[in-house]
Amino acid sequence: MSTTVFVTGATGFIAQQTIALLISKGYNVVGSVRSAAKGENLKKLHGPKFQYEIVPVLEERGAFDVALKNHPEVTVFLHTASPATFTAEDNEKEILNPAINGTKYALESVNKVAPQVKRFVYTSSLVAMATFEQLGDPSFEGGEDSWSPITYEEGKTNSLFAYLASKTLAEKAAWEFVKTKKPSFSLTVVNPVYVFGPQAKDEEAAGSLNLTAEIVASTLRLKKDDEIPQEAGHFVDVRDVARAHVVAFEKDEAKGQRIIVYTEKFSSQRILNIIRKNFPELRERLPIGKPENVDLSGLANLQNVKSRKLLGFEQRSLEDSVVSAVKQSLRVNA
Repeated sequence: MSTTVFVTGATGFIAQQTIALLISKGYNVVGSVRSAAKGENLKKLHGPKFQYEIVPVLEERGAFDVALKNHPEVTVFLHTASPATFTAEDNEKEILNPAINGTKYALESVNKVAPQVKRFVYTSSLVAMATFEQLGDPSFEGGEDSWSPITYEEGKTNSLFAYLASKTLAEKAAWEFVKTKKPSFSLTVVNPVYVFGPQAKDEEAAGSLNLTAEIVASTLRLKKDDEIPQEAGHFVDVRDVARAHVVAFEKDEAKGQRIIVYTEKFSSQRILNIIRKNFPELRERLPIGKPENVDLSGLANLQNVKSRKLLGFEQRSLEDSVVSAVKQSLRVNA
């Protein structure tokens, strides 16, 4: 009998690639969704090895109790659900509380009603490890042991800070839970950087994309006379983030670890150069920018040797990721 994995936030960008990978490896998957319509759509996309449970509100104590009681076969729990928006009207209600309390209550539910679960994997972020200022400082060499100093009070001031604080404080709450409650499961945290790449299924590639995937999509939409955006940072492909989630529960060495998933640095100009190189048919409508302007030495040098060794696989390049995403976009929007 194959292992069954529970995935929260099953409609998400990272979650769907993780679900597709899990199913391809022979796992059964139960995903949490906010509505039956979303669950049925995922069943159609992922096939008979996928089931769903409706969990409409994350930040309620016991939110996952019924779902887990319905699936005593679940032995691995992947918590990928978390709000990702920079445009909230109420930062506490829409970002901070769902992320922090949602994580606490997921841990509580697993500990209380699913003693058979042995591995809990939480999807955090690089921003739990460093501030934007630090990530833009070439002298900063943060790694698996570093933490962002952002506070809850700072998180309340605007939606961007709320997102940064939510990732930091939710992850801290997870580690504190394990330390104090000493549950029967081990915790592993996956900390990705900016996540690019294709959607798991072409059907999900139309319309609005998640915040980071939109960086590539918005570059593709540029017109010949447009200014080049000044986006720059650290990149990883979504398919490698999915693989990291699987490694996080398959490898015993991953127990109790934070895993930085990071491949290389990017800028909007680098993305544009890749598109122009690989899709000559698009060159006439895209701007050129300054193709030689690709020096990213001003960004932090992340120390993730430990994480790369633990992951043990070769990660996809920025070029591979951008080409895959653009090919999918052209297929879907043809």
